[in-house]
Amino acid sequence: MNARIKRRSQWMALAAVALLAGCSRAPTFNILGSFFPAWLICMVVGIILAAVAYRVLVWLKLEQEIKWSIVVYPSIALFFACVLWLIFFS
Repeated sequence: MNARIKRRSQWMALAAVALLAGCSRAPTFNILGSFFPAWLICMVVGIILAAVAYRVLVWLKLEQEIKWSIVVYPSIALFFACVLWLIFFS
């Protein structure tokens, strides 16, 4: 019974450490004295990269092949934002 209590307390300590691992500093950037969250920066850069992708598709004359552009371009922006988040903040 005593070993069971010891094992349970070890698991509780491990769970506490795992839950407190997310309590590190917040991913923010100081831009001109104002702190912006990292997801906002990733979202803005993702939108800019989607606009670049649009210009590349227009240049390659592939833009007219996209039927559902209202869905495709926000998806491209989301893809770029998530990839940037994973590269820099994972």
